[in-house]
Amino acid sequence: MSTVVFLGGGRITSAMLAGLRLSRTNDRLLVHDRNPAKLCRLMKSYGVAIEPNLQRAVAEADLLIVAVRPDSVRELLQALGKVKRPLVAISLAAGVPLQKLKAAFGVPVRWSRAMPSPACRSGRGLTALTFSREVLPRDRKRVWEFFSRFGQALEIPERKFDAFTVVFSPSHGFHALATLSEVAERMGLDRNTALLASAHALADSISAWREDKQSLPSMLEEAATPGGIAAATTTGMDAAGYRRAVLRGVMDGLRRARANAR
Repeated sequence: MSTVVFLGGGRITSAMLAGLRLSRTNDRLLVHDRNPAKLCRLMKSYGVAIEPNLQRAVAEADLLIVAVRPDSVRELLQALGKVKRPLVAISLAAGVPLQKLKAAFGVPVRWSRAMPSPACRSGRGLTALTFSREVLPRDRKRVWEFFSRFGQALEIPERKFDAFTVVFSPSHGFHALATLSEVAERMGLDRNTALLASAHALADSISAWREDKQSLPSMLEEAATPGGIAAATTTGMDAAGYRRAVLRGVMDGLRRARANAR
């Protein structure tokens, strides 16, 4: 049995632990966090081991997952100091490049980056992976297998990691649902009906795209018949700057991600 150690007991750690519990993992799971209340909640919710001491937690790790905010990575690595034994480490910190991570820990630590979705809680998540050159084939396989336990995994070059991070966030779905349902309420629907209609509009279309073999343009054309209500709606959205708004938001997110590398 190997020990997977999470440094950080926040939301993404909680989501991953929930997904791992669904997958019935055989790994021993241990969490370190400076907040005792977080550790207690995770222990009660998922039955994980906890370790409030950073050095002792890392000493037990066969696989180390750094799950703290990007602006906390430097402080965490400074507190830990140099690691003198070979170790496979995975950073979940958005925007923090492998080069910066390797400089902090030194040669014995072989770094990967991962960007899992909070949807891994349900076993239907998506995780992007990228590896430093030092990561051995057997360790790559191990990391792949670990993240595949709660959803799909794919490998992309690190230079594309920030763009992926910005685009794949489930916040887009929540934001669209909140916006569409708010508009539906203004049109006279009660809140529950507005949310239900909006949720089906978004979820059903995405599920159909994932399950069908048709191209996205052909499905959009089928759903928005020329001259019909749906076509008038999408045309109105585009005319009001829908694409420009999405582009601006994504670019702002990309700049934020790149700022984390400094």
